[in-house]
Amino acid sequence: MRIVFAGTPEFAVPCLRAAAQRGEVVAVYTQPDRPAGRGRGLAPSPVKKEALLRGIPVLQPENFKAQVSKDALRALQPDVMIVVAYGLILPQSVLDIPQYGCWNVHASLLPRWRGAAPIQRAIEAGDTETGICLMQMEKGLDTGPVLLSQSLPIGADETGGQLHDRLAELGAQVLRDGIGLLRAGIRPVPQRQPGVGVTYAHKLDKSEARLDWSQPARFLANKVRAFNPWPMAEAVIAGERVRVHGAVAIDDTSNAAPGTLLRAGREGLDIACGDGALRVRVLQREGGRAITVADFLNARQDLRVA
Repeated sequence: MRIVFAGTPEFAVPCLRAAAQRGEVVAVYTQPDRPAGRGRGLAPSPVKKEALLRGIPVLQPENFKAQVSKDALRALQPDVMIVVAYGLILPQSVLDIPQYGCWNVHASLLPRWRGAAPIQRAIEAGDTETGICLMQMEKGLDTGPVLLSQSLPIGADETGGQLHDRLAELGAQVLRDGIGLLRAGIRPVPQRQPGVGVTYAHKLDKSEARLDWSQPARFLANKVRAFNPWPMAEAVIAGERVRVHGAVAIDDTSNAAPGTLLRAGREGLDIACGDGALRVRVLQREGGRAITVADFLNARQDLRVA
């Protein structure tokens, strides 16, 4: 087997490890080094770091528009190209190069949540189940037939970061199964995605992080979970801008205006919403670290209304 791997963020690292178990990865493609940190120095991607540790050659083209980039991939003579959160759209001319085409590890049960942020969007929408699909790539956005899949329940209190880590490991497992079949001469049978149930997981934007108290508390609680650890939900509570790390929806019959602080105690800060109330349990003040509401109230004695 000659495998080419393409990926960039931490999510792709377990899949790279799975693909490279038998020394069959002949090259790794990843995004060019980007400025990072306070010094804004160029930093390698997590996938590049893992590839270099394993002694695998790394290629970092800006895109595949230039013929020289396509020729370099063709020269590798790949049997299959594994793509995991690479960050580039591959043209058909690239998808056709490997003998068995390009396989993508996608963190949802397609066709639900095609697109850039399937993990966070699933939590935000209140889904109770997600999973991994190993997909045969085609020109459309996550529209290709599914080769293998496995579902995973979403925990009631699970954050985007926690689900990300579990799906990364599940993705590696599913990919390992797919490569094992191909190695044994068994090509997974592609199953066309259903035409119904299609949803799109649009890229996360920091502008979405601000909590709108006029929305239902249950939706806001899901948003807090989904946006942890990034971009992290923000809100103004009792005149102070904070980041909300943990919150749950509770019933409220007060008919208070959305945004009203109903109660403040060790259990949390209860804030009226469009429907129900949001109980904030863990928050972060500007310039500080994440703390419990009990610690927050030690500094804000004026908020002990209940």
